[in-house]
Amino acid sequence: MDELTQRLASLSSAEDFLDFFSVPYEQSVVNVSRLHILKRFYQYLRRDTEISGGLGEGALYARYRALLVQAYEDFVNSTPAQEKVFKVFQDSDGKQSVTLDSLRATLPSAA
Repeated sequence: MDELTQRLASLSSAEDFLDFFSVPYEQSVVNVSRLHILKRFYQYLRRDTEISGGLGEGALYARYRALLVQAYEDFVNSTPAQEKVFKVFQDSDGKQSVTLDSLRATLPSAA
C-alpha cells in the first residue's frame, strides 16, 4: 500500500478529507451535507479513468483533490435532496409520506 493510500485510510470525517487535501470549506455546508459530499467523492473516484492509469503520487493527490473539490462544490449551490446522492432521495424525490392507517398499524392493540 502506498503512502497516500495509507494516509487516506486514516481519514474518517468530511473535515478530515477537506483538510488533508487543503480544500477551503464553509462549516455550514459540511454540517448539512457531510455524508453526501463523501459519497459523491467516492462516486467520482469510481468513475474516474485517470486514477487507474498509473499516476504518480503527486498527480494522484492532485486528481483526488480535484474530485473532492467538485464533490464539495456540488453541495455549495445545491441541496442533498436536489443532488439525490442517496437512495432515499432517488426513490421519493426527497419527499416521504406516511398514511394515518400505517401509523395506526404500529400502535399496540388494546387488550
